[in-house]
Amino acid sequence: MSQIVPICENSSFRRAYARGKSFVSPVLVTYVMKNRTRRIRVGITTSKKTGNAVKRNRSRRIIREAARQLVPQLSGGYDLIFVARAKTPYVKSTDIVRDMKKHLTEAGVLK
Repeated sequence: MSQIVPICENSSFRRAYARGKSFVSPVLVTYVMKNRTRRIRVGITTSKKTGNAVKRNRSRRIIREAARQLVPQLSGGYDLIFVARAKTPYVKSTDIVRDMKKHLTEAGVLK
């Protein structure tokens, strides 16, 4: 199993936005980029377009939980950035898991 490390620095987010491959659905945008480590690095972004603080925090929580569920199936060495969209706080976590699984399969990150 790979180890998950949070992405905190702005430069890593910007690099993933510029050079990473993006996958879009109505509730989630995923950026995937290879990194030089064997670890999985995960970053989550929610903008004010998502809603007030309660909705942004709910979006982050359900995205974090979906990512946690998929960890055992992921191959290491990738940076994953998940961006919440306006519909994200209104959907169930199972919908997020489904979209996330689809994005990561397309990217070739899911085993």
